Amino acid sequence: MNIELKRKLPAAKKVQEMYPLRAEDKKQKAENDKAIKNIFTGEDDRLILIIGPCSADRDDAVLEYISRLQKVQEQVKEKILIVPRVYTNKPRTTGEGYKGMLHQPDPNARPNLLKGVIAIRKLHIRVLQETGFSCADEMLYPENYRFLSDVLGYVAVGARSVENQQHRLVASGISVPVGMKNPTSGDLSVMMNSIKAAQASHSFIFTDREVESKGNPLTHAILRGAVNRYGKNIPNYHYEDLHAVSDLYKKENYQNPGIVIDCNHSNSGKKYEEQIRIAKEVLHSARHSKAIYGLIKGLMIESYIEDGNQKPDGGVYGKSITDPCLGWPKTERLIKDLADVR
Repeated sequence: MNIELKRKLPAAKKVQEMYPLRAEDKKQKAENDKAIKNIFTGEDDRLILIIGPCSADRDDAVLEYISRLQKVQEQVKEKILIVPRVYTNKPRTTGEGYKGMLHQPDPNARPNLLKGVIAIRKLHIRVLQETGFSCADEMLYPENYRFLSDVLGYVAVGARSVENQQHRLVASGISVPVGMKNPTSGDLSVMMNSIKAAQASHSFIFTDREVESKGNPLTHAILRGAVNRYGKNIPNYHYEDLHAVSDLYKKENYQNPGIVIDCNHSNSGKKYEEQIRIAKEVLHSARHSKAIYGLIKGLMIESYIEDGNQKPDGGVYGKSITDPCLGWPKTERLIKDLADVR
């Protein structure tokens, strides 16, 4: 094989033992889990807002950003439940570019996954302890999920992973909500098949064990837009798109049907300021259809302290080094506007 074996990483259980949750952390996590679950089961009609940087690049800026979210959460708590994005691994279409804190705890240094697995666990724990939030992360690598399994409040499976069998099987064994994005092709049947698979129980190989999952009834759809064969972005957040997904849910016996709208990526054409308009349009659609209102569980928004993005060595504190994000003033205004119209 053309692979160099660099070092043996500690088992996920060992890393969890090295950096454990305190009793009060576990209690807060359980309370957060119940609140999030109740929205996806329909017991709570608040809107989930999964919001934060495209990628978590540095502890200080991420924690400052989330501390700002904490203050806004208190103001909108009757209408919105915020779940911060702390995305620590980043898929790269061509394999080039910053792959996230898991790979590079220092964006300007060489990859070091030993330091990376420790850095991402410590960051998620710090957010829980310092702000009370359980965060969302993307399950880019199913085998790495266990490093964070006791601290995450929400898991996303990306557009390039949703067809992968291992992602579907591991999602079926996760106890918090898992959002399945539609693939980049836009084929909704792929997403729906993924949801169905993850809601069922399975026997499979996970790391070096034979395991059996119980099925995850909180698995749901994330609509993120698509790209056609000419490279043109095709949004799928419009009223008609939402009804189409509603019809797909009715064809099978899905548990807890739900949709989260990713307001960036191909829905916005990566024009980050469009997220404001898209978020408001989705809630407008929900107000005009009981079926859509019941299905729309949340919105996903890419936001940070500063508008836009920069190169990894750009040096601007709180500015994304991957996809462009809404800056804080626009973010705060948007959250309050969404609460007003929910």
